[in-house]
Amino acid sequence: MTVFEHRQSAHCESGVMSGMLHHHGLPVSEPMAFGLSNALSFAYLPIVKIGGMPLIAYRMPPRWIINKLSKRIGARFYSRKFRNERRGMDALNRLLDEGKIVGLQASVFWLPYFPDEMRFHFNGHNLLVYGREGDEYLISDPVFEEPVRCSAADLQRARFAKGALGARGLLYYPRSVPDNIDYAQAIPAAIKANHRIMTGAPLPVIGVRGINYLADNLLKTARKDPKRLPLYLAHIVRMQEEIGTGGAGFRFLYASFLQESSEILSNPGLSDAASALTAAGDTWREFALMAARLSRRGAQERINELAELLRASARHEAAVWKQIDAVGY
Repeated sequence: MTVFEHRQSAHCESGVMSGMLHHHGLPVSEPMAFGLSNALSFAYLPIVKIGGMPLIAYRMPPRWIINKLSKRIGARFYSRKFRNERRGMDALNRLLDEGKIVGLQASVFWLPYFPDEMRFHFNGHNLLVYGREGDEYLISDPVFEEPVRCSAADLQRARFAKGALGARGLLYYPRSVPDNIDYAQAIPAAIKANHRIMTGAPLPVIGVRGINYLADNLLKTARKDPKRLPLYLAHIVRMQEEIGTGGAGFRFLYASFLQESSEILSNPGLSDAASALTAAGDTWREFALMAARLSRRGAQERINELAELLRASARHEAAVWKQIDAVGY
């Protein structure tokens, strides 16, 4: 069985990639994995439904980090989806028997090691499988403190769950990993790409403009459908704080990337931008706490205050990218 060192992380996909690269001799921190894949984002997507409510995303979609990070650092990854569930499980078993660690995308709801209160229908969760014993798979799930186990039947069901972001049994692993990373080239390229996502998207529902769009949508819902407002607020809080790392968490993660990049490139301006983005994350967290309280009572009376917190978050994030402009990225 492959010796694998479990690493707890803030977010599943960046944690999986950091763990894989560490295992293959390339020490990349989780914030660096997240930042080099230019994964920070915001999107309000009413055409994609989660539990009947619009998808609100604070990072780029599942598999973005896997694909972007591998290309940016010059790693080669193998990935495959399956139409047939049995073939998907057989392929996983063969790779494990060869001594490989394998990344999977799965549904949180069907993973029994998640506590009941954390299990909901979200198909974009990533985890690592590093072995199997009998009918159980040995799993390094980055959001857990210790490794966990999962039966074959449960893992199969989680891998092939239907619905939005369904993974169709996706598995992936590195075929080749570089000996080192050219950070002087990779970091500026990644920051510029993320700058475009957050400030240059043509649609008003993406990036900094998207945050203001959500604020407007909150006020519109309060006017036109006040009975729906508490449920809507509860959904926003779940999307922000329970799915993956959440809105504030992704801001803190990217701020850590900027701080690490500042030290690698000896650029204090990136450290200043990291501090500003941390302030944005604090505002997001304040918004989530208020929204959670108002989802139980008093939403209509304080909706303007809540919308203003969103606009404050947008202003903070716009200021971050202006600071990054000032240092040449």
